[in-house]
Amino acid sequence: MKRSQLILATLSLPVDYVMLIAAGLIAYRLRFETIVTDVRPILFYLPIEQYLPKLALVSAAWLVLMALAGLYNLIQQLKFSQEIGRIFLSCSAGTALIIVWFFFNPTLFSSRFIVLAGWALSIIFVSLGRFTLRLLRAALHRRGWGVIRVLLIGRDITTQALHDLFMASPKLGYKVVAAAREPNLAELDSFSNIDEIIIGDPNIDHTYNLAVLNYCANHHLGFKYAADMFDAGVHNVVVHTLAGVPLIEIKRTPLDGWGRIVKRLFDFLISLSLMIILMPLFILVGAAVILNSSWPIIVSLPRVGERQQIFKLYKFRSMIKGADKLKAELIKYNERPDGPLFKMTNDPRVTSVGRFLRRWSIDELPQLWNVVKGDMSLVGPRPHEPAEVARYQANQLKLLNIKPGITGLAQISGRSNLSFADEAKLDNYYIENWSLGADLVILIKTVVVVLQRQNVV
Repeated sequence: MKRSQLILATLSLPVDYVMLIAAGLIAYRLRFETIVTDVRPILFYLPIEQYLPKLALVSAAWLVLMALAGLYNLIQQLKFSQEIGRIFLSCSAGTALIIVWFFFNPTLFSSRFIVLAGWALSIIFVSLGRFTLRLLRAALHRRGWGVIRVLLIGRDITTQALHDLFMASPKLGYKVVAAAREPNLAELDSFSNIDEIIIGDPNIDHTYNLAVLNYCANHHLGFKYAADMFDAGVHNVVVHTLAGVPLIEIKRTPLDGWGRIVKRLFDFLISLSLMIILMPLFILVGAAVILNSSWPIIVSLPRVGERQQIFKLYKFRSMIKGADKLKAELIKYNERPDGPLFKMTNDPRVTSVGRFLRRWSIDELPQLWNVVKGDMSLVGPRPHEPAEVARYQANQLKLLNIKPGITGLAQISGRSNLSFADEAKLDNYYIENWSLGADLVILIKTVVVVLQRQNVV
């Protein structure tokens, strides 16, 4: 999912919260209007300064109910009528819980008017907020912001129906930048500036569909196809309906939508906390590096990140100055001839302090700053050099679908003893089966592996 799509999709969460707060405040204000007090005098008074914290807490709880109702599904967009139905159900469920809560705790609050008015207003306000967001999203899509640029493949009436729909309804967020009958893989390279490939023709050969799927995975493109096309064993399948045609989307990774947001928040908070806690260790290591081999303390190394973006990876310097220039002379001693990576057990470029830092993986701690910046994740595939990535096999390009990590499934499953092919398979498995629980397990196992000092180079 593109960053612009994520921004548009996640706006609903803060907008819903603001609308719920607004509904609660207006319900409170209405209670003290003459038209209401004349009918029902005020018997129980709750000052606004005491009411606001309760309102904030209840509104946050309602967001949880709305999430359970599927109102924050970033992958499959609901129709407005479906949204209103789910808003009604979640707000009604929230109101019912409040009534039950107050029934058993009558001293907390006793204004039935505010509760019932808040229920009605919350449905109206949240629906209005959602409708406004739809208008905003449609307006931005018409101006080309946040749209998915599509290559549409096919030659039948189904493909034509999709083409006509996308052209007539830019508010859907799809823009057909190219259409082709059945281009071969070499020809696909000529279609630049696309985000997604959609195969709309159910009569296209299954082998071709699988080839295009692999092409999309290797080139970090989205992929959708018309239903009932082929019986491939795939992960992360989502069904869309456009122009009356069921389209199956194969997600590259669960790290899309909320998964991406949750992982980013987890990475940021944990990494920032660790940097603060480990600051005394950073100072000690810096002093040791200076005393052992002078400046610089930290080196920045070019690495390839998500979607093949180059970034600077930070590490405590563990090698002599100019070590990169000596690599060409040492390449003949590479202990990993099976892949693009370089490994040498007794690398003469490593300093005495550097050998200690590597033994305990302390040299990698500055990568916490890479995680805070958003270049890396705590858990993910190993970050590789541009020259190494240039030697990837086609199926290994999938490793670039997510951010690289300080540690990963491959690192805890054998450290440096794994062949590159096996390491790539483990990382691909992680990408296709990500979960926050898996990240936590990998981080815990990383600490265990480092403390046991297993095969650290």
